[in-house]
Amino acid sequence: MNILGISGSLQRQSGNGTLLQVAARAVPAGVTFRIYDGVRDLPHFDPDIEREGAVPAPVVALRQAVAAADGLLIATPEYGHSLPGSLKNAIDWLIGSGELESKLVAITAAVPARERGQRGLRALRDTLGAVSARIIGGEPIARGPNFDGAVAELVSALVHAADR
Repeated sequence: MNILGISGSLQRQSGNGTLLQVAARAVPAGVTFRIYDGVRDLPHFDPDIEREGAVPAPVVALRQAVAAADGLLIATPEYGHSLPGSLKNAIDWLIGSGELESKLVAITAAVPARERGQRGLRALRDTLGAVSARIIGGEPIARGPNFDGAVAELVSALVHAADR
């Protein structure tokens, strides 16, 4: 089983990047967890690029990584009460090509307090609705003493759902 982790943050030392590292350590034996780190390399979504037949290499790499995954774990901050533009851009590159269609996707946000991140996750859920993604989770995970355990629970739910 292959799980792909994607951070919605471009920040090098982000809480959401840390969440994905914790998730990678929490996967059971027999499950491969890979963190995709190419969101920053994607060009702005432009349907004309694809119509002209010149799909950029970073887009091809993203599509291949998502297609090869049995499930995704997206951890994202909330920017301006929504999802980050870079993450939305990545999803836009996947909508028309089909790799996300009905894909199992766990979503969360590493936050300083549980009441934060809700709007960003709602925007992400709405965006993934365009491809009928099957959503797992959807609640932010507060950094603190229960952080690793909460991440492990989400990973377990994702692996269990992907194993069905």
